[in-house]
Amino acid sequence: MHLFAYFIEQPRPFLWRFGHFWGNDWGIRFYSLAYLTGFYILFVGMRWQAKRGWSLLKGDAIADYAVWVGIIGVVLGGRLGYCLLYEPYRTFTDPLSFFTVWQGGMASHGGILGVILVMIFYGRAKKIPFYNLADATAFCVPICLGLGRCANFLNGELWGRPTDVWWGVIFPGAPTVNGLNVPRYPSQLIEALLEGLVLQLLLVAVRFSTRREGAVALTFMAGYAVLRIVGEQFRQPDEGIDYWFGVITQGQLLSGIMLLATALLAWQQFILRRPPKAA
Repeated sequence: MHLFAYFIEQPRPFLWRFGHFWGNDWGIRFYSLAYLTGFYILFVGMRWQAKRGWSLLKGDAIADYAVWVGIIGVVLGGRLGYCLLYEPYRTFTDPLSFFTVWQGGMASHGGILGVILVMIFYGRAKKIPFYNLADATAFCVPICLGLGRCANFLNGELWGRPTDVWWGVIFPGAPTVNGLNVPRYPSQLIEALLEGLVLQLLLVAVRFSTRREGAVALTFMAGYAVLRIVGEQFRQPDEGIDYWFGVITQGQLLSGIMLLATALLAWQQFILRRPPKAA
């Protein structure tokens, strides 16, 4: 017996639905609320870290920075990443599909890259060292990722692989197996636990144990990559992409590249810049 097998009978993307207009449903979506809550967490988290002396970004600049991160980094970067990495053919044949955000489609790797670019340019404009800004930003991110994964669960999307575990969930929109809509791993909640709670606790431990610039940001990048690779073991491969080399998913491939890039950055930050030993 699958205890949670009928937990989701239909996707519930709306907290409050206004109605059906111009061919689409309109209302307050849980996904949008997750993003707005995440931006507020970033704002509060940056202010808290500034008060503790962990961040050089202070005052009204924090709100300004949160807006840039939210709009340019997360939304634009995440959407562009999805379009180029997961739907390149549709994007190049129908460029206007980029703006159909109500149909879904955001890539966390694209959002992370977008935020990095914002940090580079904003840090230079405010004359703040990159890793000082990156550490403060990364510290706030995991809980935001966790909220996004919970919204994916409520949307009934990004479902897991078929399973016979007692806590499997049936997602109506998932592909059938031998004509049956079978229970699947609630991979969204697994990833929320890994990328949200576990990664956040790891960053808290690093933040309170060292003041070395770059430690929090690089721990986030390495931790996210590893935990995403683990979480993808429960997630159904993306439709139309399936497996790379017959064994790894698109998310695992991108996370592997991210892990290699993090190793190079850590080598540069902690090995090449190590102060010389006293004679």
